[in-house]
Amino acid sequence: MALFKRRTVGKPGEWYYCLEHQKVEEGPDCPGKDRFGPYESREEAQRAMETAAERNLEWETDPKWHDKDTRGGSEGGSA
Repeated sequence: MALFKRRTVGKPGEWYYCLEHQKVEEGPDCPGKDRFGPYESREEAQRAMETAAERNLEWETDPKWHDKDTRGGSEGGSA
């Protein structure tokens, strides 16, 4: 028995941004690995790449996610 049901039809009003086709789609037309969403509106889905870039920048500049190496070496590297 599968743990998750594969959803092939989206709910009306669910919007996705397809990374492969680089377009907004209503409902999950493409596989989950190729899309962002769901979004509540077409406009939100159209901004998906901008939203992702903004969130990436926030993460990259958040000091809580980038601890300093206390051993005197470089961050993230092996000593």
